[in-house]
Amino acid sequence: MSVEMVFVLFIVLSAVILFVTEKLPVDVVALVIIVVLLLSGIITPEEGLAGFSNTATVTVGAMLILSAGLFKSGALNLLGARLSKLSRRGITVMLLAMMCVVGTISAFINNTAAVAMLMPVVIGMARETRVSPSKLLMPLSFASMFGGVCTLIGTSTNILVSSVAERYGQPGLGMFEMAPLGLIFFAAGTVYMLTVGLRLIPDRRTAGDLTQHFDMDDYLTEIVLLPEARSVGTTIADCPLVQEIELDILEVRRGAGRLLSPDPFTILQADDVLLVRCNVAQIKRLQERVGIALKPEMQWHDKDLESGHTQLMEAVVAPYSVLDGRSLKGIRFRDNFGATVLAVRHQGTVVHDNLNTRTLRGGDVLLLKVRRDSLARLRDSPAFVMISDVGLPTFRTHKLLTALAIVAGVVGVAALNIVPIVVSAITGCVLLVLTGCLTMQEAYNAVEWRIIFLLAGVLTLGVALEKTGTALLLSNWLIATVGMWGPVALVSALYLVTSLLTETMSNNATAALLAPIAIAAAQSMGLDPRPFLMAITFAASASFMTPVGYQTNTLIYGPGRYRFTDFLRVGTPLNILFWLLATWLIPVFWPFQPA
Repeated sequence: MSVEMVFVLFIVLSAVILFVTEKLPVDVVALVIIVVLLLSGIITPEEGLAGFSNTATVTVGAMLILSAGLFKSGALNLLGARLSKLSRRGITVMLLAMMCVVGTISAFINNTAAVAMLMPVVIGMARETRVSPSKLLMPLSFASMFGGVCTLIGTSTNILVSSVAERYGQPGLGMFEMAPLGLIFFAAGTVYMLTVGLRLIPDRRTAGDLTQHFDMDDYLTEIVLLPEARSVGTTIADCPLVQEIELDILEVRRGAGRLLSPDPFTILQADDVLLVRCNVAQIKRLQERVGIALKPEMQWHDKDLESGHTQLMEAVVAPYSVLDGRSLKGIRFRDNFGATVLAVRHQGTVVHDNLNTRTLRGGDVLLLKVRRDSLARLRDSPAFVMISDVGLPTFRTHKLLTALAIVAGVVGVAALNIVPIVVSAITGCVLLVLTGCLTMQEAYNAVEWRIIFLLAGVLTLGVALEKTGTALLLSNWLIATVGMWGPVALVSALYLVTSLLTETMSNNATAALLAPIAIAAAQSMGLDPRPFLMAITFAASASFMTPVGYQTNTLIYGPGRYRFTDFLRVGTPLNILFWLLATWLIPVFWPFQPA
């Protein structure tokens, strides 16, 4: 083993640890990989930057824009409205229709966007039928993954593996090449969720006020500002009360008047009654020092915090959005969004303390007190997935048929091999803008740049694996360990390893690391790499056992009030089922042939 191989293996191991632990954002890790490989001289500047111009990277960015075009036309909302009409036909019919709809959508557009759009609809269906949303949200997420493995453009992972195959001189994946096995996975997964899975999903959410869901009784109180208080005569931003205690002033009652969501420049006066969010136990200990009197304790309800001008609502932080990895203070949340965060639900735990400095993560659920004149700003922001009823965003419904025709054209010409998918996708993006389905600003906002940087970084790492011979080294070890049992055993092992890795780190990173190894292993055995690549492609989108392995699972984690073990209980049998099906059927649809 050469020094270069040892160094690349060290980078691979470090990258995996960072992806799993999330000590650094995934895009930062990807950039670090590129910089380290460039400084080491293992790759040239051209090779290091090639990931940004790779067809997979460009195609994924274009597909995100196409998804935004369909969303802005109201196509997804129309399907959601039709779906909600089935809510009175029983949970089985409702689940079947929902899974078929989201699966079909996810085969052609970004599945995270599909789940984000349908999640409020599904929660509304659960509310109308008095079914726990947890019973519906997990099938919603899983079905989006079922649909994603049916076409080349179903997920970014499929496009990535196709690009890696082409770089090694193999033909890229066809638009519907994965469909035969993908549809079997879809059918098997749907049957499992309607029978076994539904019974394993617990009722994690009950009816009640948002204030009760977020355990706000110990973090909301009314205080009276005494005349001798040092805060009297100061602005909210500068008052000792705010400086000495971590709290938010939500409302000021002054005589018969009320100042709702007061701004930082509001001057406090003696005898003001302040509605504050803080640790009530802490403020009890400090009330004499800061010159305040607590009003009698009460049990808080939503109606106590809402008015004609303010509303309580829930919003999920969108993965890879501007909020992901930022703090409320760093992004000046209250100024930019006209809302105050009262609590955060992170991975099943409600957090009330140190909210302003806490780093938000994709999937965190925020309890917000919002001015009604700011609702549209929140609703239309790509940083959030709104799960409270705040009305519908503005759609260009007159462009619905145009947007559908453009996306259908993109799929059609690529499927018929008239032009490569990257060409048809870019053309579709340009047509969406030219026809007024999207503005240029909306197109820019649709691109999830963290995914773009992630793809560029892991593709560069794949080049280093190939160039230094590390991929061949690992493939020889894999053949010596598993290959003696034959190619079927190797396909099964590759699927299992990919499936387990993608539960804890990015599916794109997993596929980019393992695809070169799979190709090298196939070439060492003198076989066509196709079945081995298919094992990685399907397994990378089979993340059912954890809430962090796939973006759609992350989105539903908080709103469904799931626990980590819920995904293990429901997803483990499903992962095993898909593993067995893949081991049996991949060699059937993609037979082992001499290279």
